[in-house]
Amino acid sequence: MDGTEREPARGELSAIGQALAILGDRWVLLILQRAFLLRIRTFAGWHDALGISESVLAARLRELVDHGIFELSAYRSGRTRYEYRLTERGLRLWTLLVAIHAWERDWVEPKRRPPLLHEQCGQDAKPHLGCGSCLRPMSARDTRTEPGPLATFSRIGTPRRHRRTVRADTPIDPIGYYTTSMEILGDRWGTSVLAGAFLGIRRFVDFQSGLGIAPSVLTDRLRRFVELRVFDARPDGSYRLTDKGLAFFEVFAFLVDWAQREFPAPEGSALSITHAFCGAAFQPVLLCRACERPLQRREVRFILPDDPMTTLEGSPPG
Repeated sequence: MDGTEREPARGELSAIGQALAILGDRWVLLILQRAFLLRIRTFAGWHDALGISESVLAARLRELVDHGIFELSAYRSGRTRYEYRLTERGLRLWTLLVAIHAWERDWVEPKRRPPLLHEQCGQDAKPHLGCGSCLRPMSARDTRTEPGPLATFSRIGTPRRHRRTVRADTPIDPIGYYTTSMEILGDRWGTSVLAGAFLGIRRFVDFQSGLGIAPSVLTDRLRRFVELRVFDARPDGSYRLTDKGLAFFEVFAFLVDWAQREFPAPEGSALSITHAFCGAAFQPVLLCRACERPLQRREVRFILPDDPMTTLEGSPPG
């Protein structure tokens, strides 16, 4: 290799690669989170809530519209203005955002995560991963993953769009994602490296050749993952997922499911995930830890300090 990152064209990317090209960005995740939790719809609303520059915000919103996650809707307030509403494709991201919240609750900062009320049983849902076929709780260890014949890592690696936006000194608000999550999912190469680990890659040379990632970039991501206790660096030079890293499979499962439902991709580039217990093709669901029933978007709400009625509608109730 010549030290440069291999940048596949959009048409070469698998569905997962296309999803990472959109979601593997800190600002995109925070924009979506505020759209769901705080029902923010306007440019000014995100600008005030996130302290994001106007040029960066404009670019991210334009991409989210281009990818069919937001749609522009005109309204009148003295003069015609536009707001950004989540489409059905965008609304289906709610499970991914809740899965991030659940992982942070279990592995990062449990006392600072707002509870998620399941209105069907009246309890804090404390959601966890389940199989949509047999409704049993499950983890990464309960699955078999088979890449299609063309599911090479070059089809997962994401093309360059933005500079890396993870900042260790980012202040944390009561609903903001933690630096740990942003190191993994809010970075275009972080999630690709973790995806490789879930698919069995263990060694530096295999990550490098499989992802087409520059050695310096890979060294940085592996070091950060070891510091975050997501990877364990072994004496034989391999990198193994820790329990904390394996638990992130819940987030990865919903990312893969959303991606492969929403985006066309080259034939044979998909991942086939099977639940080993029941043998069914894996369809991830979130289960309520209190009643073990599947969670539905309209049946759960976060209890935030300033808004005890925050739903996951992405728009005001009613």
